[in-house]
Amino acid sequence: MAVAGERAGRPAGPGPGCREEPFSPSVLGTREHWDAAYERELQTFEDIGDAGEIWFGEESMVRIIRWLEKQQIPLDSSVLDIGTGNGVLLVELAKSGYTDLTGIDYSPSAIQLSEKVREKEGMSNIKFKVEDFLAPSAELSGFEICIDKGTFDAISLNPDNAVGKRKQYVRSLCSVLKPEGFFLITSCNWTKEELLNEFREGFEILEELPTPKFCFGGRIGNSVTALVFQRKKLRPSILDKLD
Repeated sequence: MAVAGERAGRPAGPGPGCREEPFSPSVLGTREHWDAAYERELQTFEDIGDAGEIWFGEESMVRIIRWLEKQQIPLDSSVLDIGTGNGVLLVELAKSGYTDLTGIDYSPSAIQLSEKVREKEGMSNIKFKVEDFLAPSAELSGFEICIDKGTFDAISLNPDNAVGKRKQYVRSLCSVLKPEGFFLITSCNWTKEELLNEFREGFEILEELPTPKFCFGGRIGNSVTALVFQRKKLRPSILDKLD
C-alpha cells in the first residue's frame, strides 16, 4: 500500500499557511481502493510482465539504499517494508546484498504481485506476508530497520478515524522496531515539521534526506519529504501516551 503524486487533500504549493488545513478523506486511504488497484496490477503483470508503478520513482529507492550503505548498515540486518506493494524496493535491496528482508501489505493482491515479482527476479530469500500494520501479528517484531514509502500517507487519508489510525501506526512501529532501530519514511503529504510532531513520542530525528525541489509562486519547496528516525529506548509511560 502506498500513495504518490500531488499532496492529496491539501494545496500542492509551499506557501505560508497551506499546511494548516486538515487532510480531506480520500479513497486512497481505504483498503477497497488498494485491493482493486493491485488486482489490476496483478493482472497486468500476468499479461505482460510489468510490475507496475515504483512509488516516488526509482530515485526514492536509490536514496534509501545509499543511506543504508553510507551508514554501513550490516547486510544481514532485518528490514521490514511497511506496505510493500509490488515488492520492488525489497528486490533492489536484495540485489544490493541485503539478506533479511520482509515485506507486508494488507492487500492479498499486493502480496501475490510481490511474490510473482520476487520469482521473476530470482530473489527467493525475500519474505512477503499479508499483514495489517495497524494490527500486527505477534511474530512481526524485532526489526532493525523499518521503511515506509507512502503507507503513512494513505493511512492519513482514511475516512474512518484517521487520527486514531495514525496513533496506532506509531504504536505498531514501536512494537515491531527494535530500540535504537532505524525508521525511514518517504511522504508526499507531510512536511518535515509535521512528521517530527507525529513521531515525537518514541522517536528522534537523525537526518533529512535530499529530495527533489520545485518552485511555486517564487518560493522553493520539496514535493516529497524523506526522513530517518531512530527509535528511543521507550519507557512504559511513553507508550501509554500513544493511546
